[in-house]
Amino acid sequence: MRRLILGLTLLLLFGGMATAQMKIPTAGSKSAAAKPTAKEAAKTKPAPKPKGPPARELFGSAPAPAPLAARSIGGYAKGCLAGGVSLPINGPDWQVMRLSRNRNWGNPRLVDFLERLASDARALDGWPGLLVGDMSQPRGGPMLTGHTSHQIGLDADIWLTPMPDRILTPQEREDISAVSMLKDPFSVDPAVFTLLHVKLIKRAASYPQLARIFVHPAIKKALCQQASQVGKDRAWLGKVRPWWNHHYHFHVRLACPPGMEGCENQKGVSGDDGCGQELVNWYAMLKKAAIEMAKPPQPGAKPWVGKPPLTMAQLPKECGTVLTSGGFEPPVPAEAGTAPAALAAMATKDAGPLVPVLTPAQLMALTGAGGGMPLPDRNPKR
Repeated sequence: MRRLILGLTLLLLFGGMATAQMKIPTAGSKSAAAKPTAKEAAKTKPAPKPKGPPARELFGSAPAPAPLAARSIGGYAKGCLAGGVSLPINGPDWQVMRLSRNRNWGNPRLVDFLERLASDARALDGWPGLLVGDMSQPRGGPMLTGHTSHQIGLDADIWLTPMPDRILTPQEREDISAVSMLKDPFSVDPAVFTLLHVKLIKRAASYPQLARIFVHPAIKKALCQQASQVGKDRAWLGKVRPWWNHHYHFHVRLACPPGMEGCENQKGVSGDDGCGQELVNWYAMLKKAAIEMAKPPQPGAKPWVGKPPLTMAQLPKECGTVLTSGGFEPPVPAEAGTAPAALAAMATKDAGPLVPVLTPAQLMALTGAGGGMPLPDRNPKR
């Protein structure tokens, strides 16, 4: 009975969405009429909020993959994964971290990529081995913590910390922290970020199936400066894009497998190496963010509120089948965050440290607030 109720609920959600998409206004219909007047528009009620539990809690509770043909469905930040396979937690050139999260799943294409990268990086570049962080959940989909993307089994986080020369215990994999490459918010620490890191990232970017690599802007700057030390070719730099918080790991993203229906690629790179104006623009944003982060919270400041979590109705229709295939019945929690697997994910430690914060002296130098003059009041954007 519970399975039947869940199935009917998903059918109603997706059926309503499909019906709404199929309605075509006719010449005499209200939809085809002239735009409403300002007075009529003022009376228009806002669209109702989507109903149903957040999709992240439903997908986060699935302990095993969907027993379907391997397929990445939807976009990187709005989709799911059928027929996912797991990266073994131990390999000759890699180890998986944070095992309690159960996020070492992906499209077979991603697992093959990681195994090859680990082998090539050790044999050809001297990298000791990969520590692999979050990939995807067994059935992909939204995650309760940590990521907006990683939903279709084509994304993975790789720590910039080299693998040790021994097998880590399960507890060590929960407790060990990745090492930040930064010495301050704007630059890498040359004692930590080495030429081996440059070779590793270049190696990852060299494969044709690799669509993007995301790193902290300071790491991108270091790669631009040191690229000539690992060869004359700079085309690989175009795939390496700056993004927030990627200072202790780099994020690899594969393109959709050729011919895979329903998998949505993002726009290809332009061919520019990204070391010019784009990096200048990122540093302007980085400066603003660092200044705001260094300021003390203002009394009464409202906390930052992000977008509401995705519901099943907002995911591709096929994700309903992926979620319930094989007879899986996801729990429908009465309150947000009560799914057991979701709670386990929340309890795990962050993979690495926070981004460094400006010292008071650095903040004063950046803002020009010398002589002890007070800084302007602003709500911190944390």
